[in-house]
Amino acid sequence: MSAAPLVFRQLFDPASSTYTYLLGDPASGEALLIDPVFEQLRRDTALLRELGLRLVATLDTHVHADHVTSAWLLKQQCASQILLSAASGAGNADRLLQHGERVLFGTRHLEVRATPGHTDGCLSYVLDDHSMAFTGDSLLIRGCGRTDFQQGSASRLFRSVREQILSLPPDCLLYPGHDYRGLTVTSVAEELRYNPRLGGDASEGDFAGFMNALGLPHPKLIDIAVPANLRCGRPESERAGSGDEPDWAALSLTFGGIWEIQPAALQEKLRSADGAAIQLLDVREAEEFNNTLGHIAQARLLPLGELQARLAELDPARPVISVCRSGTRSAQATVLLQRAGFKRVANLAGGMLRWNAERLPVETDSV
Repeated sequence: MSAAPLVFRQLFDPASSTYTYLLGDPASGEALLIDPVFEQLRRDTALLRELGLRLVATLDTHVHADHVTSAWLLKQQCASQILLSAASGAGNADRLLQHGERVLFGTRHLEVRATPGHTDGCLSYVLDDHSMAFTGDSLLIRGCGRTDFQQGSASRLFRSVREQILSLPPDCLLYPGHDYRGLTVTSVAEELRYNPRLGGDASEGDFAGFMNALGLPHPKLIDIAVPANLRCGRPESERAGSGDEPDWAALSLTFGGIWEIQPAALQEKLRSADGAAIQLLDVREAEEFNNTLGHIAQARLLPLGELQARLAELDPARPVISVCRSGTRSAQATVLLQRAGFKRVANLAGGMLRWNAERLPVETDSV
């Protein structure tokens, strides 16, 4: 019997070279996030929203030393549970995991496998059908996590990887917690053959000798990241992590990083006392401005192709909302405006197509 369908996304934080993994069950809409990053909160919540998924839990593979988890912030926003190893010593978790447990999301589940050695609390998560596993820092692509701090032990890591990860089926795909060269995935068969530390005929003694001679500097953020992750990412200040959320209109952030306003919210804003402060730019071509879709009464025609050359005509101190036919060209306009230093910029979601579909008022008078 084949496994139920799976929604899967591999996400990347360039500052820490951390991979975050989203797994969702489309039947139930339930989802998990593995190793979420504090600074990527908006990105991850936007993706969940756009895919129509409900986050039920975050799972950290260990107490990280190079970035701070967003588990606590996600719990505040999504009512998700925080899960990590019972051996981690962390507080604020909703469920402390032991080897052999299962983490359910809809009709699917992950197996919890203890893989200590990088830290005492390292876990690897294996999908129910053994088609993929998430190894954190225990096993990297052609490498592994260091073993010289945070209760590290080369001997324990060697046994963990060999017994709990490389014992999976040869075609099982392995997804690491980090990669610093742009590699994204490997397999059990590949690592058994090509991993210079843990593959081939390497013995526990060979591995320990290799790891003990690495002489690596400690991670730059260790003094910040470890204490924060022992709190499951709960900020010392309750306001921390909220970021610069726009307060000038009802906006939402897309997965692509564009702030959007819905048609009804824009109509309400334009009718409000401060609606006159909005610079509403229609970035379509002149012939589109008065076609069957019409234009919004307060809109000013400024075609996308002319925008860069005419930036001086706009007031950077006033909010700007861009509009086009479908929301595509106007999204590009928001990017151009942000690069030019405009701080309060948003895109009309769905453009004039959605504005008309919601039967909001339009004009078709001459330009």
